[in-house]
Amino acid sequence: TRLDMPSRIGDAAALPLVRRVDMRHQPRRAVIAPPLLDAIRQRIARGEQSMVFLNRRGYAPLTLCGACGTKVTCPNCDSWMVAHRLAGRLRCHHCGHESRPSNDCTACGAKDQMQACGPGVERLAEEVLIRFPEARFALLSSDTVGTPKAAEAFIRSVSDGEVDIIIGTQMAAKGHHFPHLTLVGVVDADLGLAGGDLRAAERTFQMLSQVAGRAGRESRPGAAMLQTLEPENPVLVSLIAGDRDAFLAQEAAARQAAGMPPFGQLAAIIIGSPHEDRLFEAIRQLASTRPYFDSVQIYGPAIAPIGFLKGKHRARLLIRADKSVNIQHILQDWLGTVKLPSSVRMQIDIDPYSFL
Repeated sequence: TRLDMPSRIGDAAALPLVRRVDMRHQPRRAVIAPPLLDAIRQRIARGEQSMVFLNRRGYAPLTLCGACGTKVTCPNCDSWMVAHRLAGRLRCHHCGHESRPSNDCTACGAKDQMQACGPGVERLAEEVLIRFPEARFALLSSDTVGTPKAAEAFIRSVSDGEVDIIIGTQMAAKGHHFPHLTLVGVVDADLGLAGGDLRAAERTFQMLSQVAGRAGRESRPGAAMLQTLEPENPVLVSLIAGDRDAFLAQEAAARQAAGMPPFGQLAAIIIGSPHEDRLFEAIRQLASTRPYFDSVQIYGPAIAPIGFLKGKHRARLLIRADKSVNIQHILQDWLGTVKLPSSVRMQIDIDPYSFL
């Protein structure tokens, strides 16, 4: 039985008013746009709380040399090292590798040229401190609130009115009830829409709906402001209109037209090896033995979006099939004949949630 709950319980009858802030018309280097800054000031003056949300841990996602442009990357992965200034470390968010930051470039030898690019929540906290020096703020991320006891203390502090501005990542997006919180500002509402993830729009809509829902959960009305460079994106248009069903219908129609889940099936084959030559030998074998069936498409093999991860070179294939096809049987008959080189490992992921 499906039960619809179109309104909130108790005194909070209205959902928060959602509006977008078009960053194309804001100061170029603004992390927090002037309209959101003004809204935060109003909440502080009224004794209400605000949340500034950015789903990116650390201080900056990229460190590069201003002289030669070299980016600081992980030695074990095809990924940038993320600056964490609170911990004084550079960290890879894929394999966990850490190193000490340096102001000098190891590639060209330039002194004091390393620059942190792009905001993370730690840099956002720095911006809040500059803009609102008298405000009390707290940072909610897995780097700062790492245990259930610390999370409980954080929630109690916010509920007791000891915080004016919450700065949070996805940890702050759902499951929390902050009675004095009336404003949520999302710094980069477009962040989850990039890349080739089939569910990018769905996940972004879900996350933004959840984080906006932290505002106005008691008697005072709530508002959410979404900073975006894509104000006409269907995800944001549906959020602002408060029309979840229209978004779901549009997303379902696009999935059905492409034969993607839930109207079709997907399976991923991921192969990896510490030795690049052996990986390419495995790629050739899979390519030469790939089957051909009606109602089945095989994409790849190709180097994975993250081609080097945790010390292994990686490649992927994606299989799409109609619902009527026994995709496991096809995979079994195909892959059972393939003899992979030594040190090459294969993983089969039915209905994959990751495309990296």
